[in-house]
Amino acid sequence: MDGTILVADDDRTIRTVLTQALTRAGCKVHATSSMVTLLRWIEEGKGDLVISDVVMPDGNGLEAMPEISRLRPGLPVIIISAQNTIVTAIQAAEAEAYDYLPKPFDLPDLMKRAARALDIRQRKSSQPASPVAKPRQIEGDLPLVGRTQSMQALYRLVARVMNADLPVLITGESGTGKSLVARAIHDFSDRRSQPYITAQLADMKAMDGPASLLARAKGGTLVFDEIADFDDEAQGRIVRMFDAMPEPGPRIIATSQADLTERLESGRLRKDLYFRLGGVTLSVPSLRDRVEDIPLLADHFLARASRDGQGDKRLSADGMELIRTYPWPGNVRQLENTLRRLAVTAPEAEITRNEVEMALVGQTAEPPRAADGEKLSTSVARHLNRYFGLHGGVLPPPGLYDRILHEIEVPLIEIALDATAGNQAKCADLLGINRNTLRKKITDLDIRVTRRRKLM
Repeated sequence: MDGTILVADDDRTIRTVLTQALTRAGCKVHATSSMVTLLRWIEEGKGDLVISDVVMPDGNGLEAMPEISRLRPGLPVIIISAQNTIVTAIQAAEAEAYDYLPKPFDLPDLMKRAARALDIRQRKSSQPASPVAKPRQIEGDLPLVGRTQSMQALYRLVARVMNADLPVLITGESGTGKSLVARAIHDFSDRRSQPYITAQLADMKAMDGPASLLARAKGGTLVFDEIADFDDEAQGRIVRMFDAMPEPGPRIIATSQADLTERLESGRLRKDLYFRLGGVTLSVPSLRDRVEDIPLLADHFLARASRDGQGDKRLSADGMELIRTYPWPGNVRQLENTLRRLAVTAPEAEITRNEVEMALVGQTAEPPRAADGEKLSTSVARHLNRYFGLHGGVLPPPGLYDRILHEIEVPLIEIALDATAGNQAKCADLLGINRNTLRKKITDLDIRVTRRRKLM
């Protein structure tokens, strides 16, 4: 690398590490713990690249971006921050920072990004840059938390696509937060003052369903939650709606926990719909793929419970370790529900490992078993072998997959609704699916819901 880099961070260790690494790479480095000093250096014409923290004793790296741009148009800035949320990534993008990295950062990764920034700086013609707006202040609780690389990559991608006029497909297991990502894209975008509409299967079945959805969504966001659950007729109507989209029309977002590639290959998802939805694909990682985020999430949910008046609680060291090592088949939704329950039921301020164990009873990731210990999958396999055998070597009628799923889904949902006394919110949490998904399944499968009191 070749160039002069200005480093601004109030952590002496970070300044030392960056100074040593960048100097070894061939750069000149000026390091400071003061935002005022950084701005003075920039005004004096020093530096080809800035690496700045957000929160400084005498200023804020993000809020200083408009001034940096005014003093030195086109000077690249890499923002580093301990505030590991989607908001920081979005604010960095809005402030036109060259890049954003969370703390603790991976030093080789930062060095590569710095090298690219210097290379672009050297090759760029000196054209006047457009003024940079002061970053928006985003209030409220933060729905997406994580410092792992997979989550930070997701944050950066959300920041890049939130104002792009492209459809977005959000994939991930149930409970990972796909609907939160969809909502964040809308709430942080230029469309945030416009409606946010979630389309139901029933909307697509209605005579004027597509037209009504477009009229309600206006120039906002239209979300197709769990797009794989829409049947072929509904998929066809969605495709035709795409083709007749008004200008300006709503932004289209779809979510799916199903493997859409597999659905495509099996013919259960229309190719024309799949390719229309795939403008940008965001994959939300499962909790087991970002274990390092679990303590951060746990603290976040307990803090939220405290703000909601549900008790000021913290996890003991061994309680936190159990939380961290649990497989969480229901992902973030299951983790949040467990911690909110502990915030209410734990008698002391510190939640013990034993209390965590009690809260996790019945939440194991083991598959359901029959009374004799046989796995449910084994029972189903035996039933299906008998079913095929009854056809005497002739294949059963086409459509077997959906018929079998129907046979399993109906009793599963009926029994879960009965166990939760008809409370659909509790039933959705129990099943680990989105509440809108449950409502669609109740309608599609013609399941009767009866609300009642039940002592359990």
